[in-house]
Amino acid sequence: MTTPFDQTPKAKKPGLLATLRSSFLTGLVVIAPVALTIWLIWSVIGWVDGVVLPFVPGPYQPEQFFKNLFGPETKVNIRGVGVVLFLLFTILVGSLAKGFIGRSMIRYAESVVARMPVVRSVYSGVKQLAETVFAQSDRSFEKSCLIEYPRKNVWAVGFVTTSARGEIARHPKTADDLLSIFVPTTPNPTSGFMLFVPRKDVIELDMTVEEAAKLVISAGLVYPPSEDAPPPDSCRSSRRCGRRLCFRERRYRQRQGTTRPPRGQQHRKNCAHSLINPHSPGMRP
Repeated sequence: MTTPFDQTPKAKKPGLLATLRSSFLTGLVVIAPVALTIWLIWSVIGWVDGVVLPFVPGPYQPEQFFKNLFGPETKVNIRGVGVVLFLLFTILVGSLAKGFIGRSMIRYAESVVARMPVVRSVYSGVKQLAETVFAQSDRSFEKSCLIEYPRKNVWAVGFVTTSARGEIARHPKTADDLLSIFVPTTPNPTSGFMLFVPRKDVIELDMTVEEAAKLVISAGLVYPPSEDAPPPDSCRSSRRCGRRLCFRERRYRQRQGTTRPPRGQQHRKNCAHSLINPHSPGMRP
């Protein structure tokens, strides 16, 4: 039993080790994504340079070029030259492939490859994959969806690729309009299952493909922000209640497209601080 004269116990301050641990974890959360991104980009650039630069003649190699320009003792390691050369070469090949001569050369090369027993299978598969991923202007991984998989009342996140075509669409037992759905696995979304699902059984989501991929990779821990979420249950500060908008209430109203501050009872319903301290300053209607 407590009396009005009893002193409320003060909250125990965290120790030095707890503060250092919290600061270390916070710094790790900030540094890890940046460091991994830089390392990944640096590694990819180095790999591309290692593949492309051996095809460049010796006098035109970056190191040899700078030695000839500034002297034999100059040592310069420049990454990214191979990436630039690869981009220029790819643009040049694409420009030639659009012309009449380029298309004729590609047709002749494909006819030669078609006569090779093993090479033609590999080439045709890689070509179809490249055309599907890079060159298709139809719906290709542009929508995220929900389907009942692997059984009824169990839902899985998938990606709408294309509509069913060819023999699959013409088969008598698949008379319904079918969609090709890719259902990725967690946490590796590069593997998964390809399903043909009737269009009426597919629920398209408003979230983007990137947001759905984050949801799958994080095993349901990272959800996209909802624009229509109701205002939170508490204010950030009692000084922002009343006629003035509290911080979170203002953000919610900006999302809804309204900036008029709430008045009296309307704000009391949206702000739980008024339930805690209904006589706080500024709460008069």
